[in-house]
Amino acid sequence: MNGQESAEAIVPEQRSMNWEGLNVKMSFNFVRFVSKVKKADNPERERDCPHEVGVELRGNEGEQSFAPVSAEGKDNSKVNTGNLLEKVLDRDNLNLAYKRVKKNDGSHGVDGMKVDELLPYLKQQGEHLKQSLLAGNYRPQPVRRVEIPKPDGGIRLLGIPTVIDRMIQQAIAQVLSPIFEKEFSNHSYGFRPGRNAHQAIKQAEAYINEGYKIVVDIDLEKFFDKVNHDKLMYLLSKRIADKRILKLIRLYLESGVMIGGLVSPTGEGAPQGGPLSPLLSNVMLHELDKELERRGHRFCRYADDCNIYVKSKKAGNRVMESVNEFIEKRLKLKVNREKSAVDYPGKRKFLGFSFYRRDGIHRIGVHPKPIKRLKEKLKVITSRSNGWSIEVKIKKLNQVITGWVNYYSIAFMQSHCKKVDEWLRRRLRMCIWKQWKHISTRHKNLVKLGILSSKALEYANTRKGYWHIANSPILACSLTNSFFCKLGLIGLSEAYSKSLSLRTAVCRTARTGGVRGQ
Repeated sequence: MNGQESAEAIVPEQRSMNWEGLNVKMSFNFVRFVSKVKKADNPERERDCPHEVGVELRGNEGEQSFAPVSAEGKDNSKVNTGNLLEKVLDRDNLNLAYKRVKKNDGSHGVDGMKVDELLPYLKQQGEHLKQSLLAGNYRPQPVRRVEIPKPDGGIRLLGIPTVIDRMIQQAIAQVLSPIFEKEFSNHSYGFRPGRNAHQAIKQAEAYINEGYKIVVDIDLEKFFDKVNHDKLMYLLSKRIADKRILKLIRLYLESGVMIGGLVSPTGEGAPQGGPLSPLLSNVMLHELDKELERRGHRFCRYADDCNIYVKSKKAGNRVMESVNEFIEKRLKLKVNREKSAVDYPGKRKFLGFSFYRRDGIHRIGVHPKPIKRLKEKLKVITSRSNGWSIEVKIKKLNQVITGWVNYYSIAFMQSHCKKVDEWLRRRLRMCIWKQWKHISTRHKNLVKLGILSSKALEYANTRKGYWHIANSPILACSLTNSFFCKLGLIGLSEAYSKSLSLRTAVCRTARTGGVRGQ
């Protein structure tokens, strides 16, 4: 290229454009304006056709420039992803992957190797494993099928890779995640660093209070089992130039699943249970994010849970139909139309939360289903026939309560906590009453707890059932709230108050810019 051609390529002073039969000589800025008008006139063409390559402006010579990318076009940054396999097999990256697999622990795969056995294996076979990956000879083993019940009914299918494959998948995910993180939508909150379910719920609350009071709740049917391999590999190939990595990911997708000792091929799906599955799911559903952003929708997506917020049911029904069509035709996924709905947010469940209106403001609440499941867990622990001592029961209760409250602490749930606490203490009183068994034991313990001897004898001789007597005034006065506190019980109300205090302190520190004097 001569000097004149180079200068024209970098800084075009003027450009001729033929638009609707007119040959107009115009400035570069006006060309950009016309391009925007044409995009508005024909959005379908804009989505399906690549953008024109950007032009470097005067004064920016020598600086790094980035060309715009269309939804279907190639990305220039792909040229930087040609040696990803070497980065995956880097010593530091593999060590970090091993530490994370070790920390997560987990069950064994089809080969029976446990996490504790991984390090001795790597010391002996690590170099051979690395060479087989570089040569392209490595073949992943099938995943082990595990079925776990869903909270709302049905079965969730998990695929547990071997610990070796888990480490390799983790190493791949550590290298690929930063590449795709730059492109992922701000409306996506699931399985991403620095993002969580609480942020998604707070953003949903903001949309509702802005006037978008109808939610389009889209449920994808068996998403991880229905992912189209060809579509997913195409999306990955748009950003990854290293064909060895693409081949390895394809091998993992098609490694098969072992059920009852027999290996079945996997023609579709990305089995849940491996470290790579969350990233692949986000890559697949990023196409949905881009489409919703292009349409200007307010939405929150956490993995395969997607809620779109609109202002009327009529608009919601229209959005539901068009988005379902996009998901099924463009992404080759299936929408569960029975579970999907257009309704008020207070009638739907999103990540275990719901919303209610008070004083003209919509607030975050806990959906009834998580409360019901919590009581089911507490009921199992406080069963009269499990043989655990009251100290063991309380230790297990504290673990469940602390974890549950930590997750739902952003919701307003003082009344729910109070009701569950009262119900839980009644169950503990029932367990203690049964443990006392004999009349003499009951009489002696009631007297020790400050009950008059005559009254203690009266209740010790009762023939009423355990659950009935657990709600009696005599046990409420003897097995008091302070009695259970001394045993170490952490109630929901106490845990919730501590969580609120901690969040308030964190918010106050953030507003004041940290600790005073720093």
